Amino acid sequence: MAATGNAELGAQTQQRDLIVIGASAGGVDALQELVRDLPPEFAAAVLVVLHVASTGTSVLPQILARQGPLPATFARDREALRRGQIYVAPADHHMLVHDGHIELTQGPRENGHRPAIDPLFRSAARVGGARTIGVVLSGLLDDGASGLAFIKACGGTALVQDPDDALFPSMPKAAMALVHDVDRTAPARGLAAALCALVEEPVELVDRLELERMDRVELEDPAETATLVHGPPTALTCPECGGALWEQQDGPSLRFACHVGHAYSVASLVEEQGRALETTLWSAVRALEERADMHRRLARRTTGSRRELYEQRASDSVAHARSLRQVLAEAGRLAVPAPESA
Repeated sequence: MAATGNAELGAQTQQRDLIVIGASAGGVDALQELVRDLPPEFAAAVLVVLHVASTGTSVLPQILARQGPLPATFARDREALRRGQIYVAPADHHMLVHDGHIELTQGPRENGHRPAIDPLFRSAARVGGARTIGVVLSGLLDDGASGLAFIKACGGTALVQDPDDALFPSMPKAAMALVHDVDRTAPARGLAAALCALVEEPVELVDRLELERMDRVELEDPAETATLVHGPPTALTCPECGGALWEQQDGPSLRFACHVGHAYSVASLVEEQGRALETTLWSAVRALEERADMHRRLARRTTGSRRELYEQRASDSVAHARSLRQVLAEAGRLAVPAPESA
């Protein structure tokens, strides 16, 4: 994007013109409140990641375009960024910023999501530095917290929805716990005013070379994913691909990544492990019930002691399957309500 033209600011000053927003559960309501009060002459590009299912059909651009004066569309690969435009990440694609344009990639999931918030935040921080504003809205767990910390480390600005105003406060709380010097917090209806004020303020630019030296990579280049595993190895495995996980100390935050490039915060890893365990247990229930059915079929075709053996094995398999179903039912009750992110 071109710099804001104002000679009085000097060669090393510029305005914030790159806004990246992350949202999950409850985020659509917050996004509608935010875009409703943005002015039609808003002098920044707005990029939005909302967690959606990979096979889902989203109408978020239409919703946002109806709610406010700014046009909203799904982002397209290699599309140039323009001020006064809202770009929404399409399903099953990470949205990244690179040299004034958008890049879409189907790289490894991060925190169990694609699109994920952290990759967008990191790429925007590396490109925009102090010109970048990161916004974390309502959602579960902690996607966006690490990315918002990276935006701050690159000289950018952090804005978080007031957790008391969010339908699901986990993501705002996680962001505020990790980024202790958040620049602004506001309810959803006050976010537009906060953004307008921040966009109008001149900022000091960070040397681009300093940003390039920072020890982070994006996921658009598969050749770079190996650098994600620079920390100590663990005995844990990736819930997505089964590969070994390495620890990453991301400032005060601990993260885990595999050689493929799947990456998790602690909260996200716990959540994904729970899903993987549930899948495994349901597969075991299915296998036991199929085993019981097979033994019943064999019992009907035999007589004497072998029939009794098959019937006993069928009964045992049914009992084991019933026990696993009970374990799953108890685990489901313990999982409600959804866990708050630290």
